[in-house]
Amino acid sequence: MEFNHIYQGLIAGKEKLALVGLGYVGMPIAVEFAKHVKVIGFDINEKRVYEYQNGIDSTNEVGPAIKDTTVEFTSDPTKLKESKFIIVAVPTPVNEDNTPDLRPVAGASRTVGQNLSAGTIVVFESTVYPGVTEDICIPIIEKESGLKCGVDWKIGYSPERINPGDRVHTLTTIRKVVSGMDEESAREIKKVYDIVIKAGTFMVSNIKTAEAVKVVENSQRDINIAFMNEIAIICDKLKIDTAEVLDGMNTKWNALGFKPGLVGGHCIGVDPYYLTNVAEKLGYHSQIILNGRQVNDSMGAFVADAAIKEMIEAGMAPKKATVLILGLTFKENCPDTRNSKVVDIINRLKEYDINPVVTDSWADTEVAKHEYGVELVPWEEIPKADCVIVAVGHNEYRSMSMMQIKELYKDIPDEEKVLVDVKSLYRMDELKASGMRFWRL
Repeated sequence: MEFNHIYQGLIAGKEKLALVGLGYVGMPIAVEFAKHVKVIGFDINEKRVYEYQNGIDSTNEVGPAIKDTTVEFTSDPTKLKESKFIIVAVPTPVNEDNTPDLRPVAGASRTVGQNLSAGTIVVFESTVYPGVTEDICIPIIEKESGLKCGVDWKIGYSPERINPGDRVHTLTTIRKVVSGMDEESAREIKKVYDIVIKAGTFMVSNIKTAEAVKVVENSQRDINIAFMNEIAIICDKLKIDTAEVLDGMNTKWNALGFKPGLVGGHCIGVDPYYLTNVAEKLGYHSQIILNGRQVNDSMGAFVADAAIKEMIEAGMAPKKATVLILGLTFKENCPDTRNSKVVDIINRLKEYDINPVVTDSWADTEVAKHEYGVELVPWEEIPKADCVIVAVGHNEYRSMSMMQIKELYKDIPDEEKVLVDVKSLYRMDELKASGMRFWRL
């Protein structure tokens, strides 16, 4: 069967491209491709599909473009039969014990298999450990479709690199790694992605290599941030400012520019576990990656403990104090709360019977309640606080003056007001001049 006509068919408007999974990754891909070819956007979440059909983008990744897009949004899987190029972009979380949760990928593979037309190329973008596409996805799709991979249909892998909330590094400006099961599929996959990827594509020799690229690039970031978090813990004990130490270090040409922080989200906080899990199966126990994960997973508790210590030193009883947390999302200027490590701060405070007030206008109140049991309080209803923890670097928090921050507190002396600046948003000279008791990571 010929597969080298799919690109031409798409460009000529004779064939359709389909997206399976319309979250932070799938949505921007669908909308971008729809500027050039016919696109079907499928998701099992009917509420999400309904929102997209009505021009509402809850991911905030494409904004107003959602109103004008020609993507055919649907929750009907049989529509996939109309497409000859299917991209799968479903989430790949981890279980409670940090082992890979492949249920979404397996479920998507079943859906694709049940609605697969002969002559189709299927490309997975979901982050997985090397081997998943060929060892897990292919058998499921073959079983459900009755079609033989490599004969009736072909498969490839192209790791997603979308950075939620980033307006500079977007889908079209980030170079895309692509791979196929053989030379023919790889070339065709490259041609299709080249339609939208202005930065160009980078072809690797096989699917396993492409899968490895993704988990390795995020593990690298995780380890570097873990080192910075360890430095922050040491600097805290030395009673010196981490940010100043790093500013000095970054004057050297080969400094990497990483900063300490809460490492959450759906990539850096998850992907290293996919890599260590497959290594474990092959008899190798990670020495560095897992230790980095342990450091990063402990930082929420470290921040909460620092806040409690500062409150005690300010002369208040933390249990009776009003603690206000600004921000819940996993990163700034983005509504994504998946794997938010701010939750670790909240849970640690609760261990001391402190029930913090949490506000975040970016986050979805229903998701916060359902996923974490956190009741988000609207900005205009937040009570006056004894301690304020600025946990996320949203622009609206970053732009606040010390006077505006002081307005968040009860009528108490400045030296009793505790400010915890997790992201080092505020300048040291401003913090010192404020007269408040402050701590920053």
